[in-house]
Amino acid sequence: MINMFIEFANKILQPLINIGAAPLMIIVLTLAAVLVGVKFSQAFEGGIKLAVALIGIGAVMSVLTGVLSGPLNAFIENTGIELNVIDTGWAPLGTITWGHPLTLYFLLTLIILNIILILTKQTNTFDADIFNVWHLSFIGLFAMYVGANMFTATALVLVIGFLKFKNADLMNLTFNDLLDAPLESPMTTTHISYMMNPFIMIFDKIFDNFFGWMDKYDFNATELNQKIGFWGSRFMIGIYLGVFIGVLGRIPIKEIINLSLTAGAMLELFAIIGQWFIEAVEPLSQGINDFANKRLGGRKLNISIDWPFIAGRSEIWVVANLLAPLLLLVSLVLPGNRILPSASIVAVGLTPALLVVTRGKLIRMLVIGILEIPLFLWAATLIAPFVTDTAASIGALPEGLMTSQQISFATMEGPVEKFLAYFLGLAHSGAAKDLFIFVIFLAIYLGLFQWYKKEMEKRNAEYLKKIEGE
Repeated sequence: MINMFIEFANKILQPLINIGAAPLMIIVLTLAAVLVGVKFSQAFEGGIKLAVALIGIGAVMSVLTGVLSGPLNAFIENTGIELNVIDTGWAPLGTITWGHPLTLYFLLTLIILNIILILTKQTNTFDADIFNVWHLSFIGLFAMYVGANMFTATALVLVIGFLKFKNADLMNLTFNDLLDAPLESPMTTTHISYMMNPFIMIFDKIFDNFFGWMDKYDFNATELNQKIGFWGSRFMIGIYLGVFIGVLGRIPIKEIINLSLTAGAMLELFAIIGQWFIEAVEPLSQGINDFANKRLGGRKLNISIDWPFIAGRSEIWVVANLLAPLLLLVSLVLPGNRILPSASIVAVGLTPALLVVTRGKLIRMLVIGILEIPLFLWAATLIAPFVTDTAASIGALPEGLMTSQQISFATMEGPVEKFLAYFLGLAHSGAAKDLFIFVIFLAIYLGLFQWYKKEMEKRNAEYLKKIEGE
């Protein structure tokens, strides 16, 4: 029965996946908008705008990470650092995962889960970002690699998927606040990176109770710009970062200047393209509101897209680049770590969740980000044998990789879930100790999310109260 379901999932979904992320978003957004009563021309226009925004944000991210990774890799070479797990970034892992036949099976189960949760009013989020299902598929496949069976691996994926939908609901108002978007804006995300929110919130609460005085020394890009004008703009922040990274890599002055100007331009473009995401979903947003008022008694529905719609916030890139040299330093001294950060040295796997929980407080983002680094490095080390063995099985190992080396992704999103999958796999060994560890870990994971949910509901109530008072 399960094999028939897997075969069906691959037959139905593979043609859609093969057309690529941007064209798929045109189809998904257009159909979704038409289904809630939007004129086809407006729906199609929104779909095209979203596809253009996705391509644009991807191009800008590629340029920015490309120009920054060179000097940072030069820093690595200058110091002679050597560790035996190679950081390949996300692309090879995504390719490996999407090449596995079970990924489309996990995708179909999550689509069904999303529909059921919407119909039963357990979530208000429609997940249009189906490409990022590879993160959850990776978790399920890793659990099976360690020892889990298909049933328990699927159960784990569905549990995490359920929490991701709930988290997307909880974050919608925070995204609207960060983007200065209207209350009715439906944009949110189910990206696995935001499942770090509950753990980040623990440290954020510690800041509230013991180190709140540090906030008076904090600033954000908007406030800085208001105080010192152009010298605090996104463009200048990019230049500052470019100079810092260039000096760190000891590259020539001419290259530092080009790097700085490129980084400044990219941060400006992030803000511009971020606005495209808002404009792209506007027809769907209005259609959902009208549909909810007519058919659902005024119920608000959200739409989940990829995380970069928030990438226009400069704090993401400021903190990611400040964390880069610290990520390297920690990797050298952290017990149990075997990965050398390189391809993912610009740590955007950490910073979006930091932005949401701290609401852009840079000092908090930086300090909590530093405290998070070991968890990401340990998780990357943990999954390295699975990634290497799977890549070898499909002929996707990088050329020149020595037999003593493995590959992984240093800042891969969802580190906690990797450990959860690992303990689930061990629990199938039959040892009572391994089963006990998994049950305790799962209980803490679920309990922490429940606490986080209550805290976010309080925050959302404050948002609404503030809006009503204006």
